[in-house]
Amino acid sequence: MGTMEAPVAIRRLDTDREDVFAFDVVGHINASDVENIYGLLEGAYAIHDQIDMLVRIKDYDGVEWDAALKDFNLLGKTHALKHIRLYAVVGGPAWVGPMIAVFNPFFRVKMKHFDETEEEAAWKWIGAREIPIKV
Repeated sequence: MGTMEAPVAIRRLDTDREDVFAFDVVGHINASDVENIYGLLEGAYAIHDQIDMLVRIKDYDGVEWDAALKDFNLLGKTHALKHIRLYAVVGGPAWVGPMIAVFNPFFRVKMKHFDETEEEAAWKWIGAREIPIKV
């Protein structure tokens, strides 16, 4: 019997603006998920000098902190923060909002946390809309 791969925890969402990158983060985030998001963002920075981001967190089940912190160095190497204007986070565990409030003053990026019931306000804040996938 073959091994089952874990489902992808990070999925890109289509938006109505080319310079807005939005993602669903669902469940447990592993090393390959972290690498995937950095790769997607590196591609975005190659095309757009400045982008806005929205991350929608659902059913959060933890993160492989070793991978996330190791790849945090990659974040610095890519100078990601100079490319992001607005960064909206929707939902997530209880610690996300306070963490953003603590770190927000130290970055040029304007970060804001929205409760999962405030998703519409988050999209409005970054000035974009999600384009639903046609099935």
